[in-house]
Amino acid sequence: MSSEPRVMLLIPAFNEEAAIADVVTEARSILGEVPVLVVDDCSRDATIGRAESAGARVLPLPCHLGLGGCVQAGYKLAHELGFDVVVRIDGDGQHDPRDIPRLLDALRNSGAEMVIGVRDPAQPGFRTGTMRRIGIAFFKALLRPILGRAVTDPTSGFVAVDRRALSLFSRTFPLEYPEIEALVVLQRRRFRFEEVRCRMRPRMAGRSSITALKSVYFVVHVLLGVFVNILRRTRI
Repeated sequence: MSSEPRVMLLIPAFNEEAAIADVVTEARSILGEVPVLVVDDCSRDATIGRAESAGARVLPLPCHLGLGGCVQAGYKLAHELGFDVVVRIDGDGQHDPRDIPRLLDALRNSGAEMVIGVRDPAQPGFRTGTMRRIGIAFFKALLRPILGRAVTDPTSGFVAVDRRALSLFSRTFPLEYPEIEALVVLQRRRFRFEEVRCRMRPRMAGRSSITALKSVYFVVHVLLGVFVNILRRTRI
């Protein structure tokens, strides 16, 4: 029997018809036989058809769950199917699939339960939006005393998890804006995460759904989620 872990690539998607086929095709060219699962969060466009035409398997959700619910649905399915490792990338093309093997190497060699792909500060020519940079700086300062260590980009959706983290996230996962709260969930269970510097790219198409008003909601919502998880930790 092979000792190699079973790996799945998870791509949450909502109205990504302009980018999803290229994302899937590029990832498959890097990963070979690794199955690619697109979890479609009730897209109103041709996301499903274009993902399938590119060779992905698609899990269509019966109702719109938001990013966290979409990701957790993929984690649940991967866990039930017996996968050992799940790598998540976004469906807009900002994550470079050529960096996936580096995340897998770090997950295998570090002993951490999760590895996060973060933007390399030395990368020229790519800048995140102003509101996101402000949010990243704020949550980096908030999370450092909670996590007991610095985190480069707590909003990154480029993530690899092992079987233990997959089991945890299949049972409990933040339903909205999950990345920051997921770090606190890991910390509650004394799980470890590591970071790998990666190349980030502009969206292949479309634009972010995060407006200035949604940014305020994002901060308030995540703060509440973080503090709820802190309170839960005191009861473990």
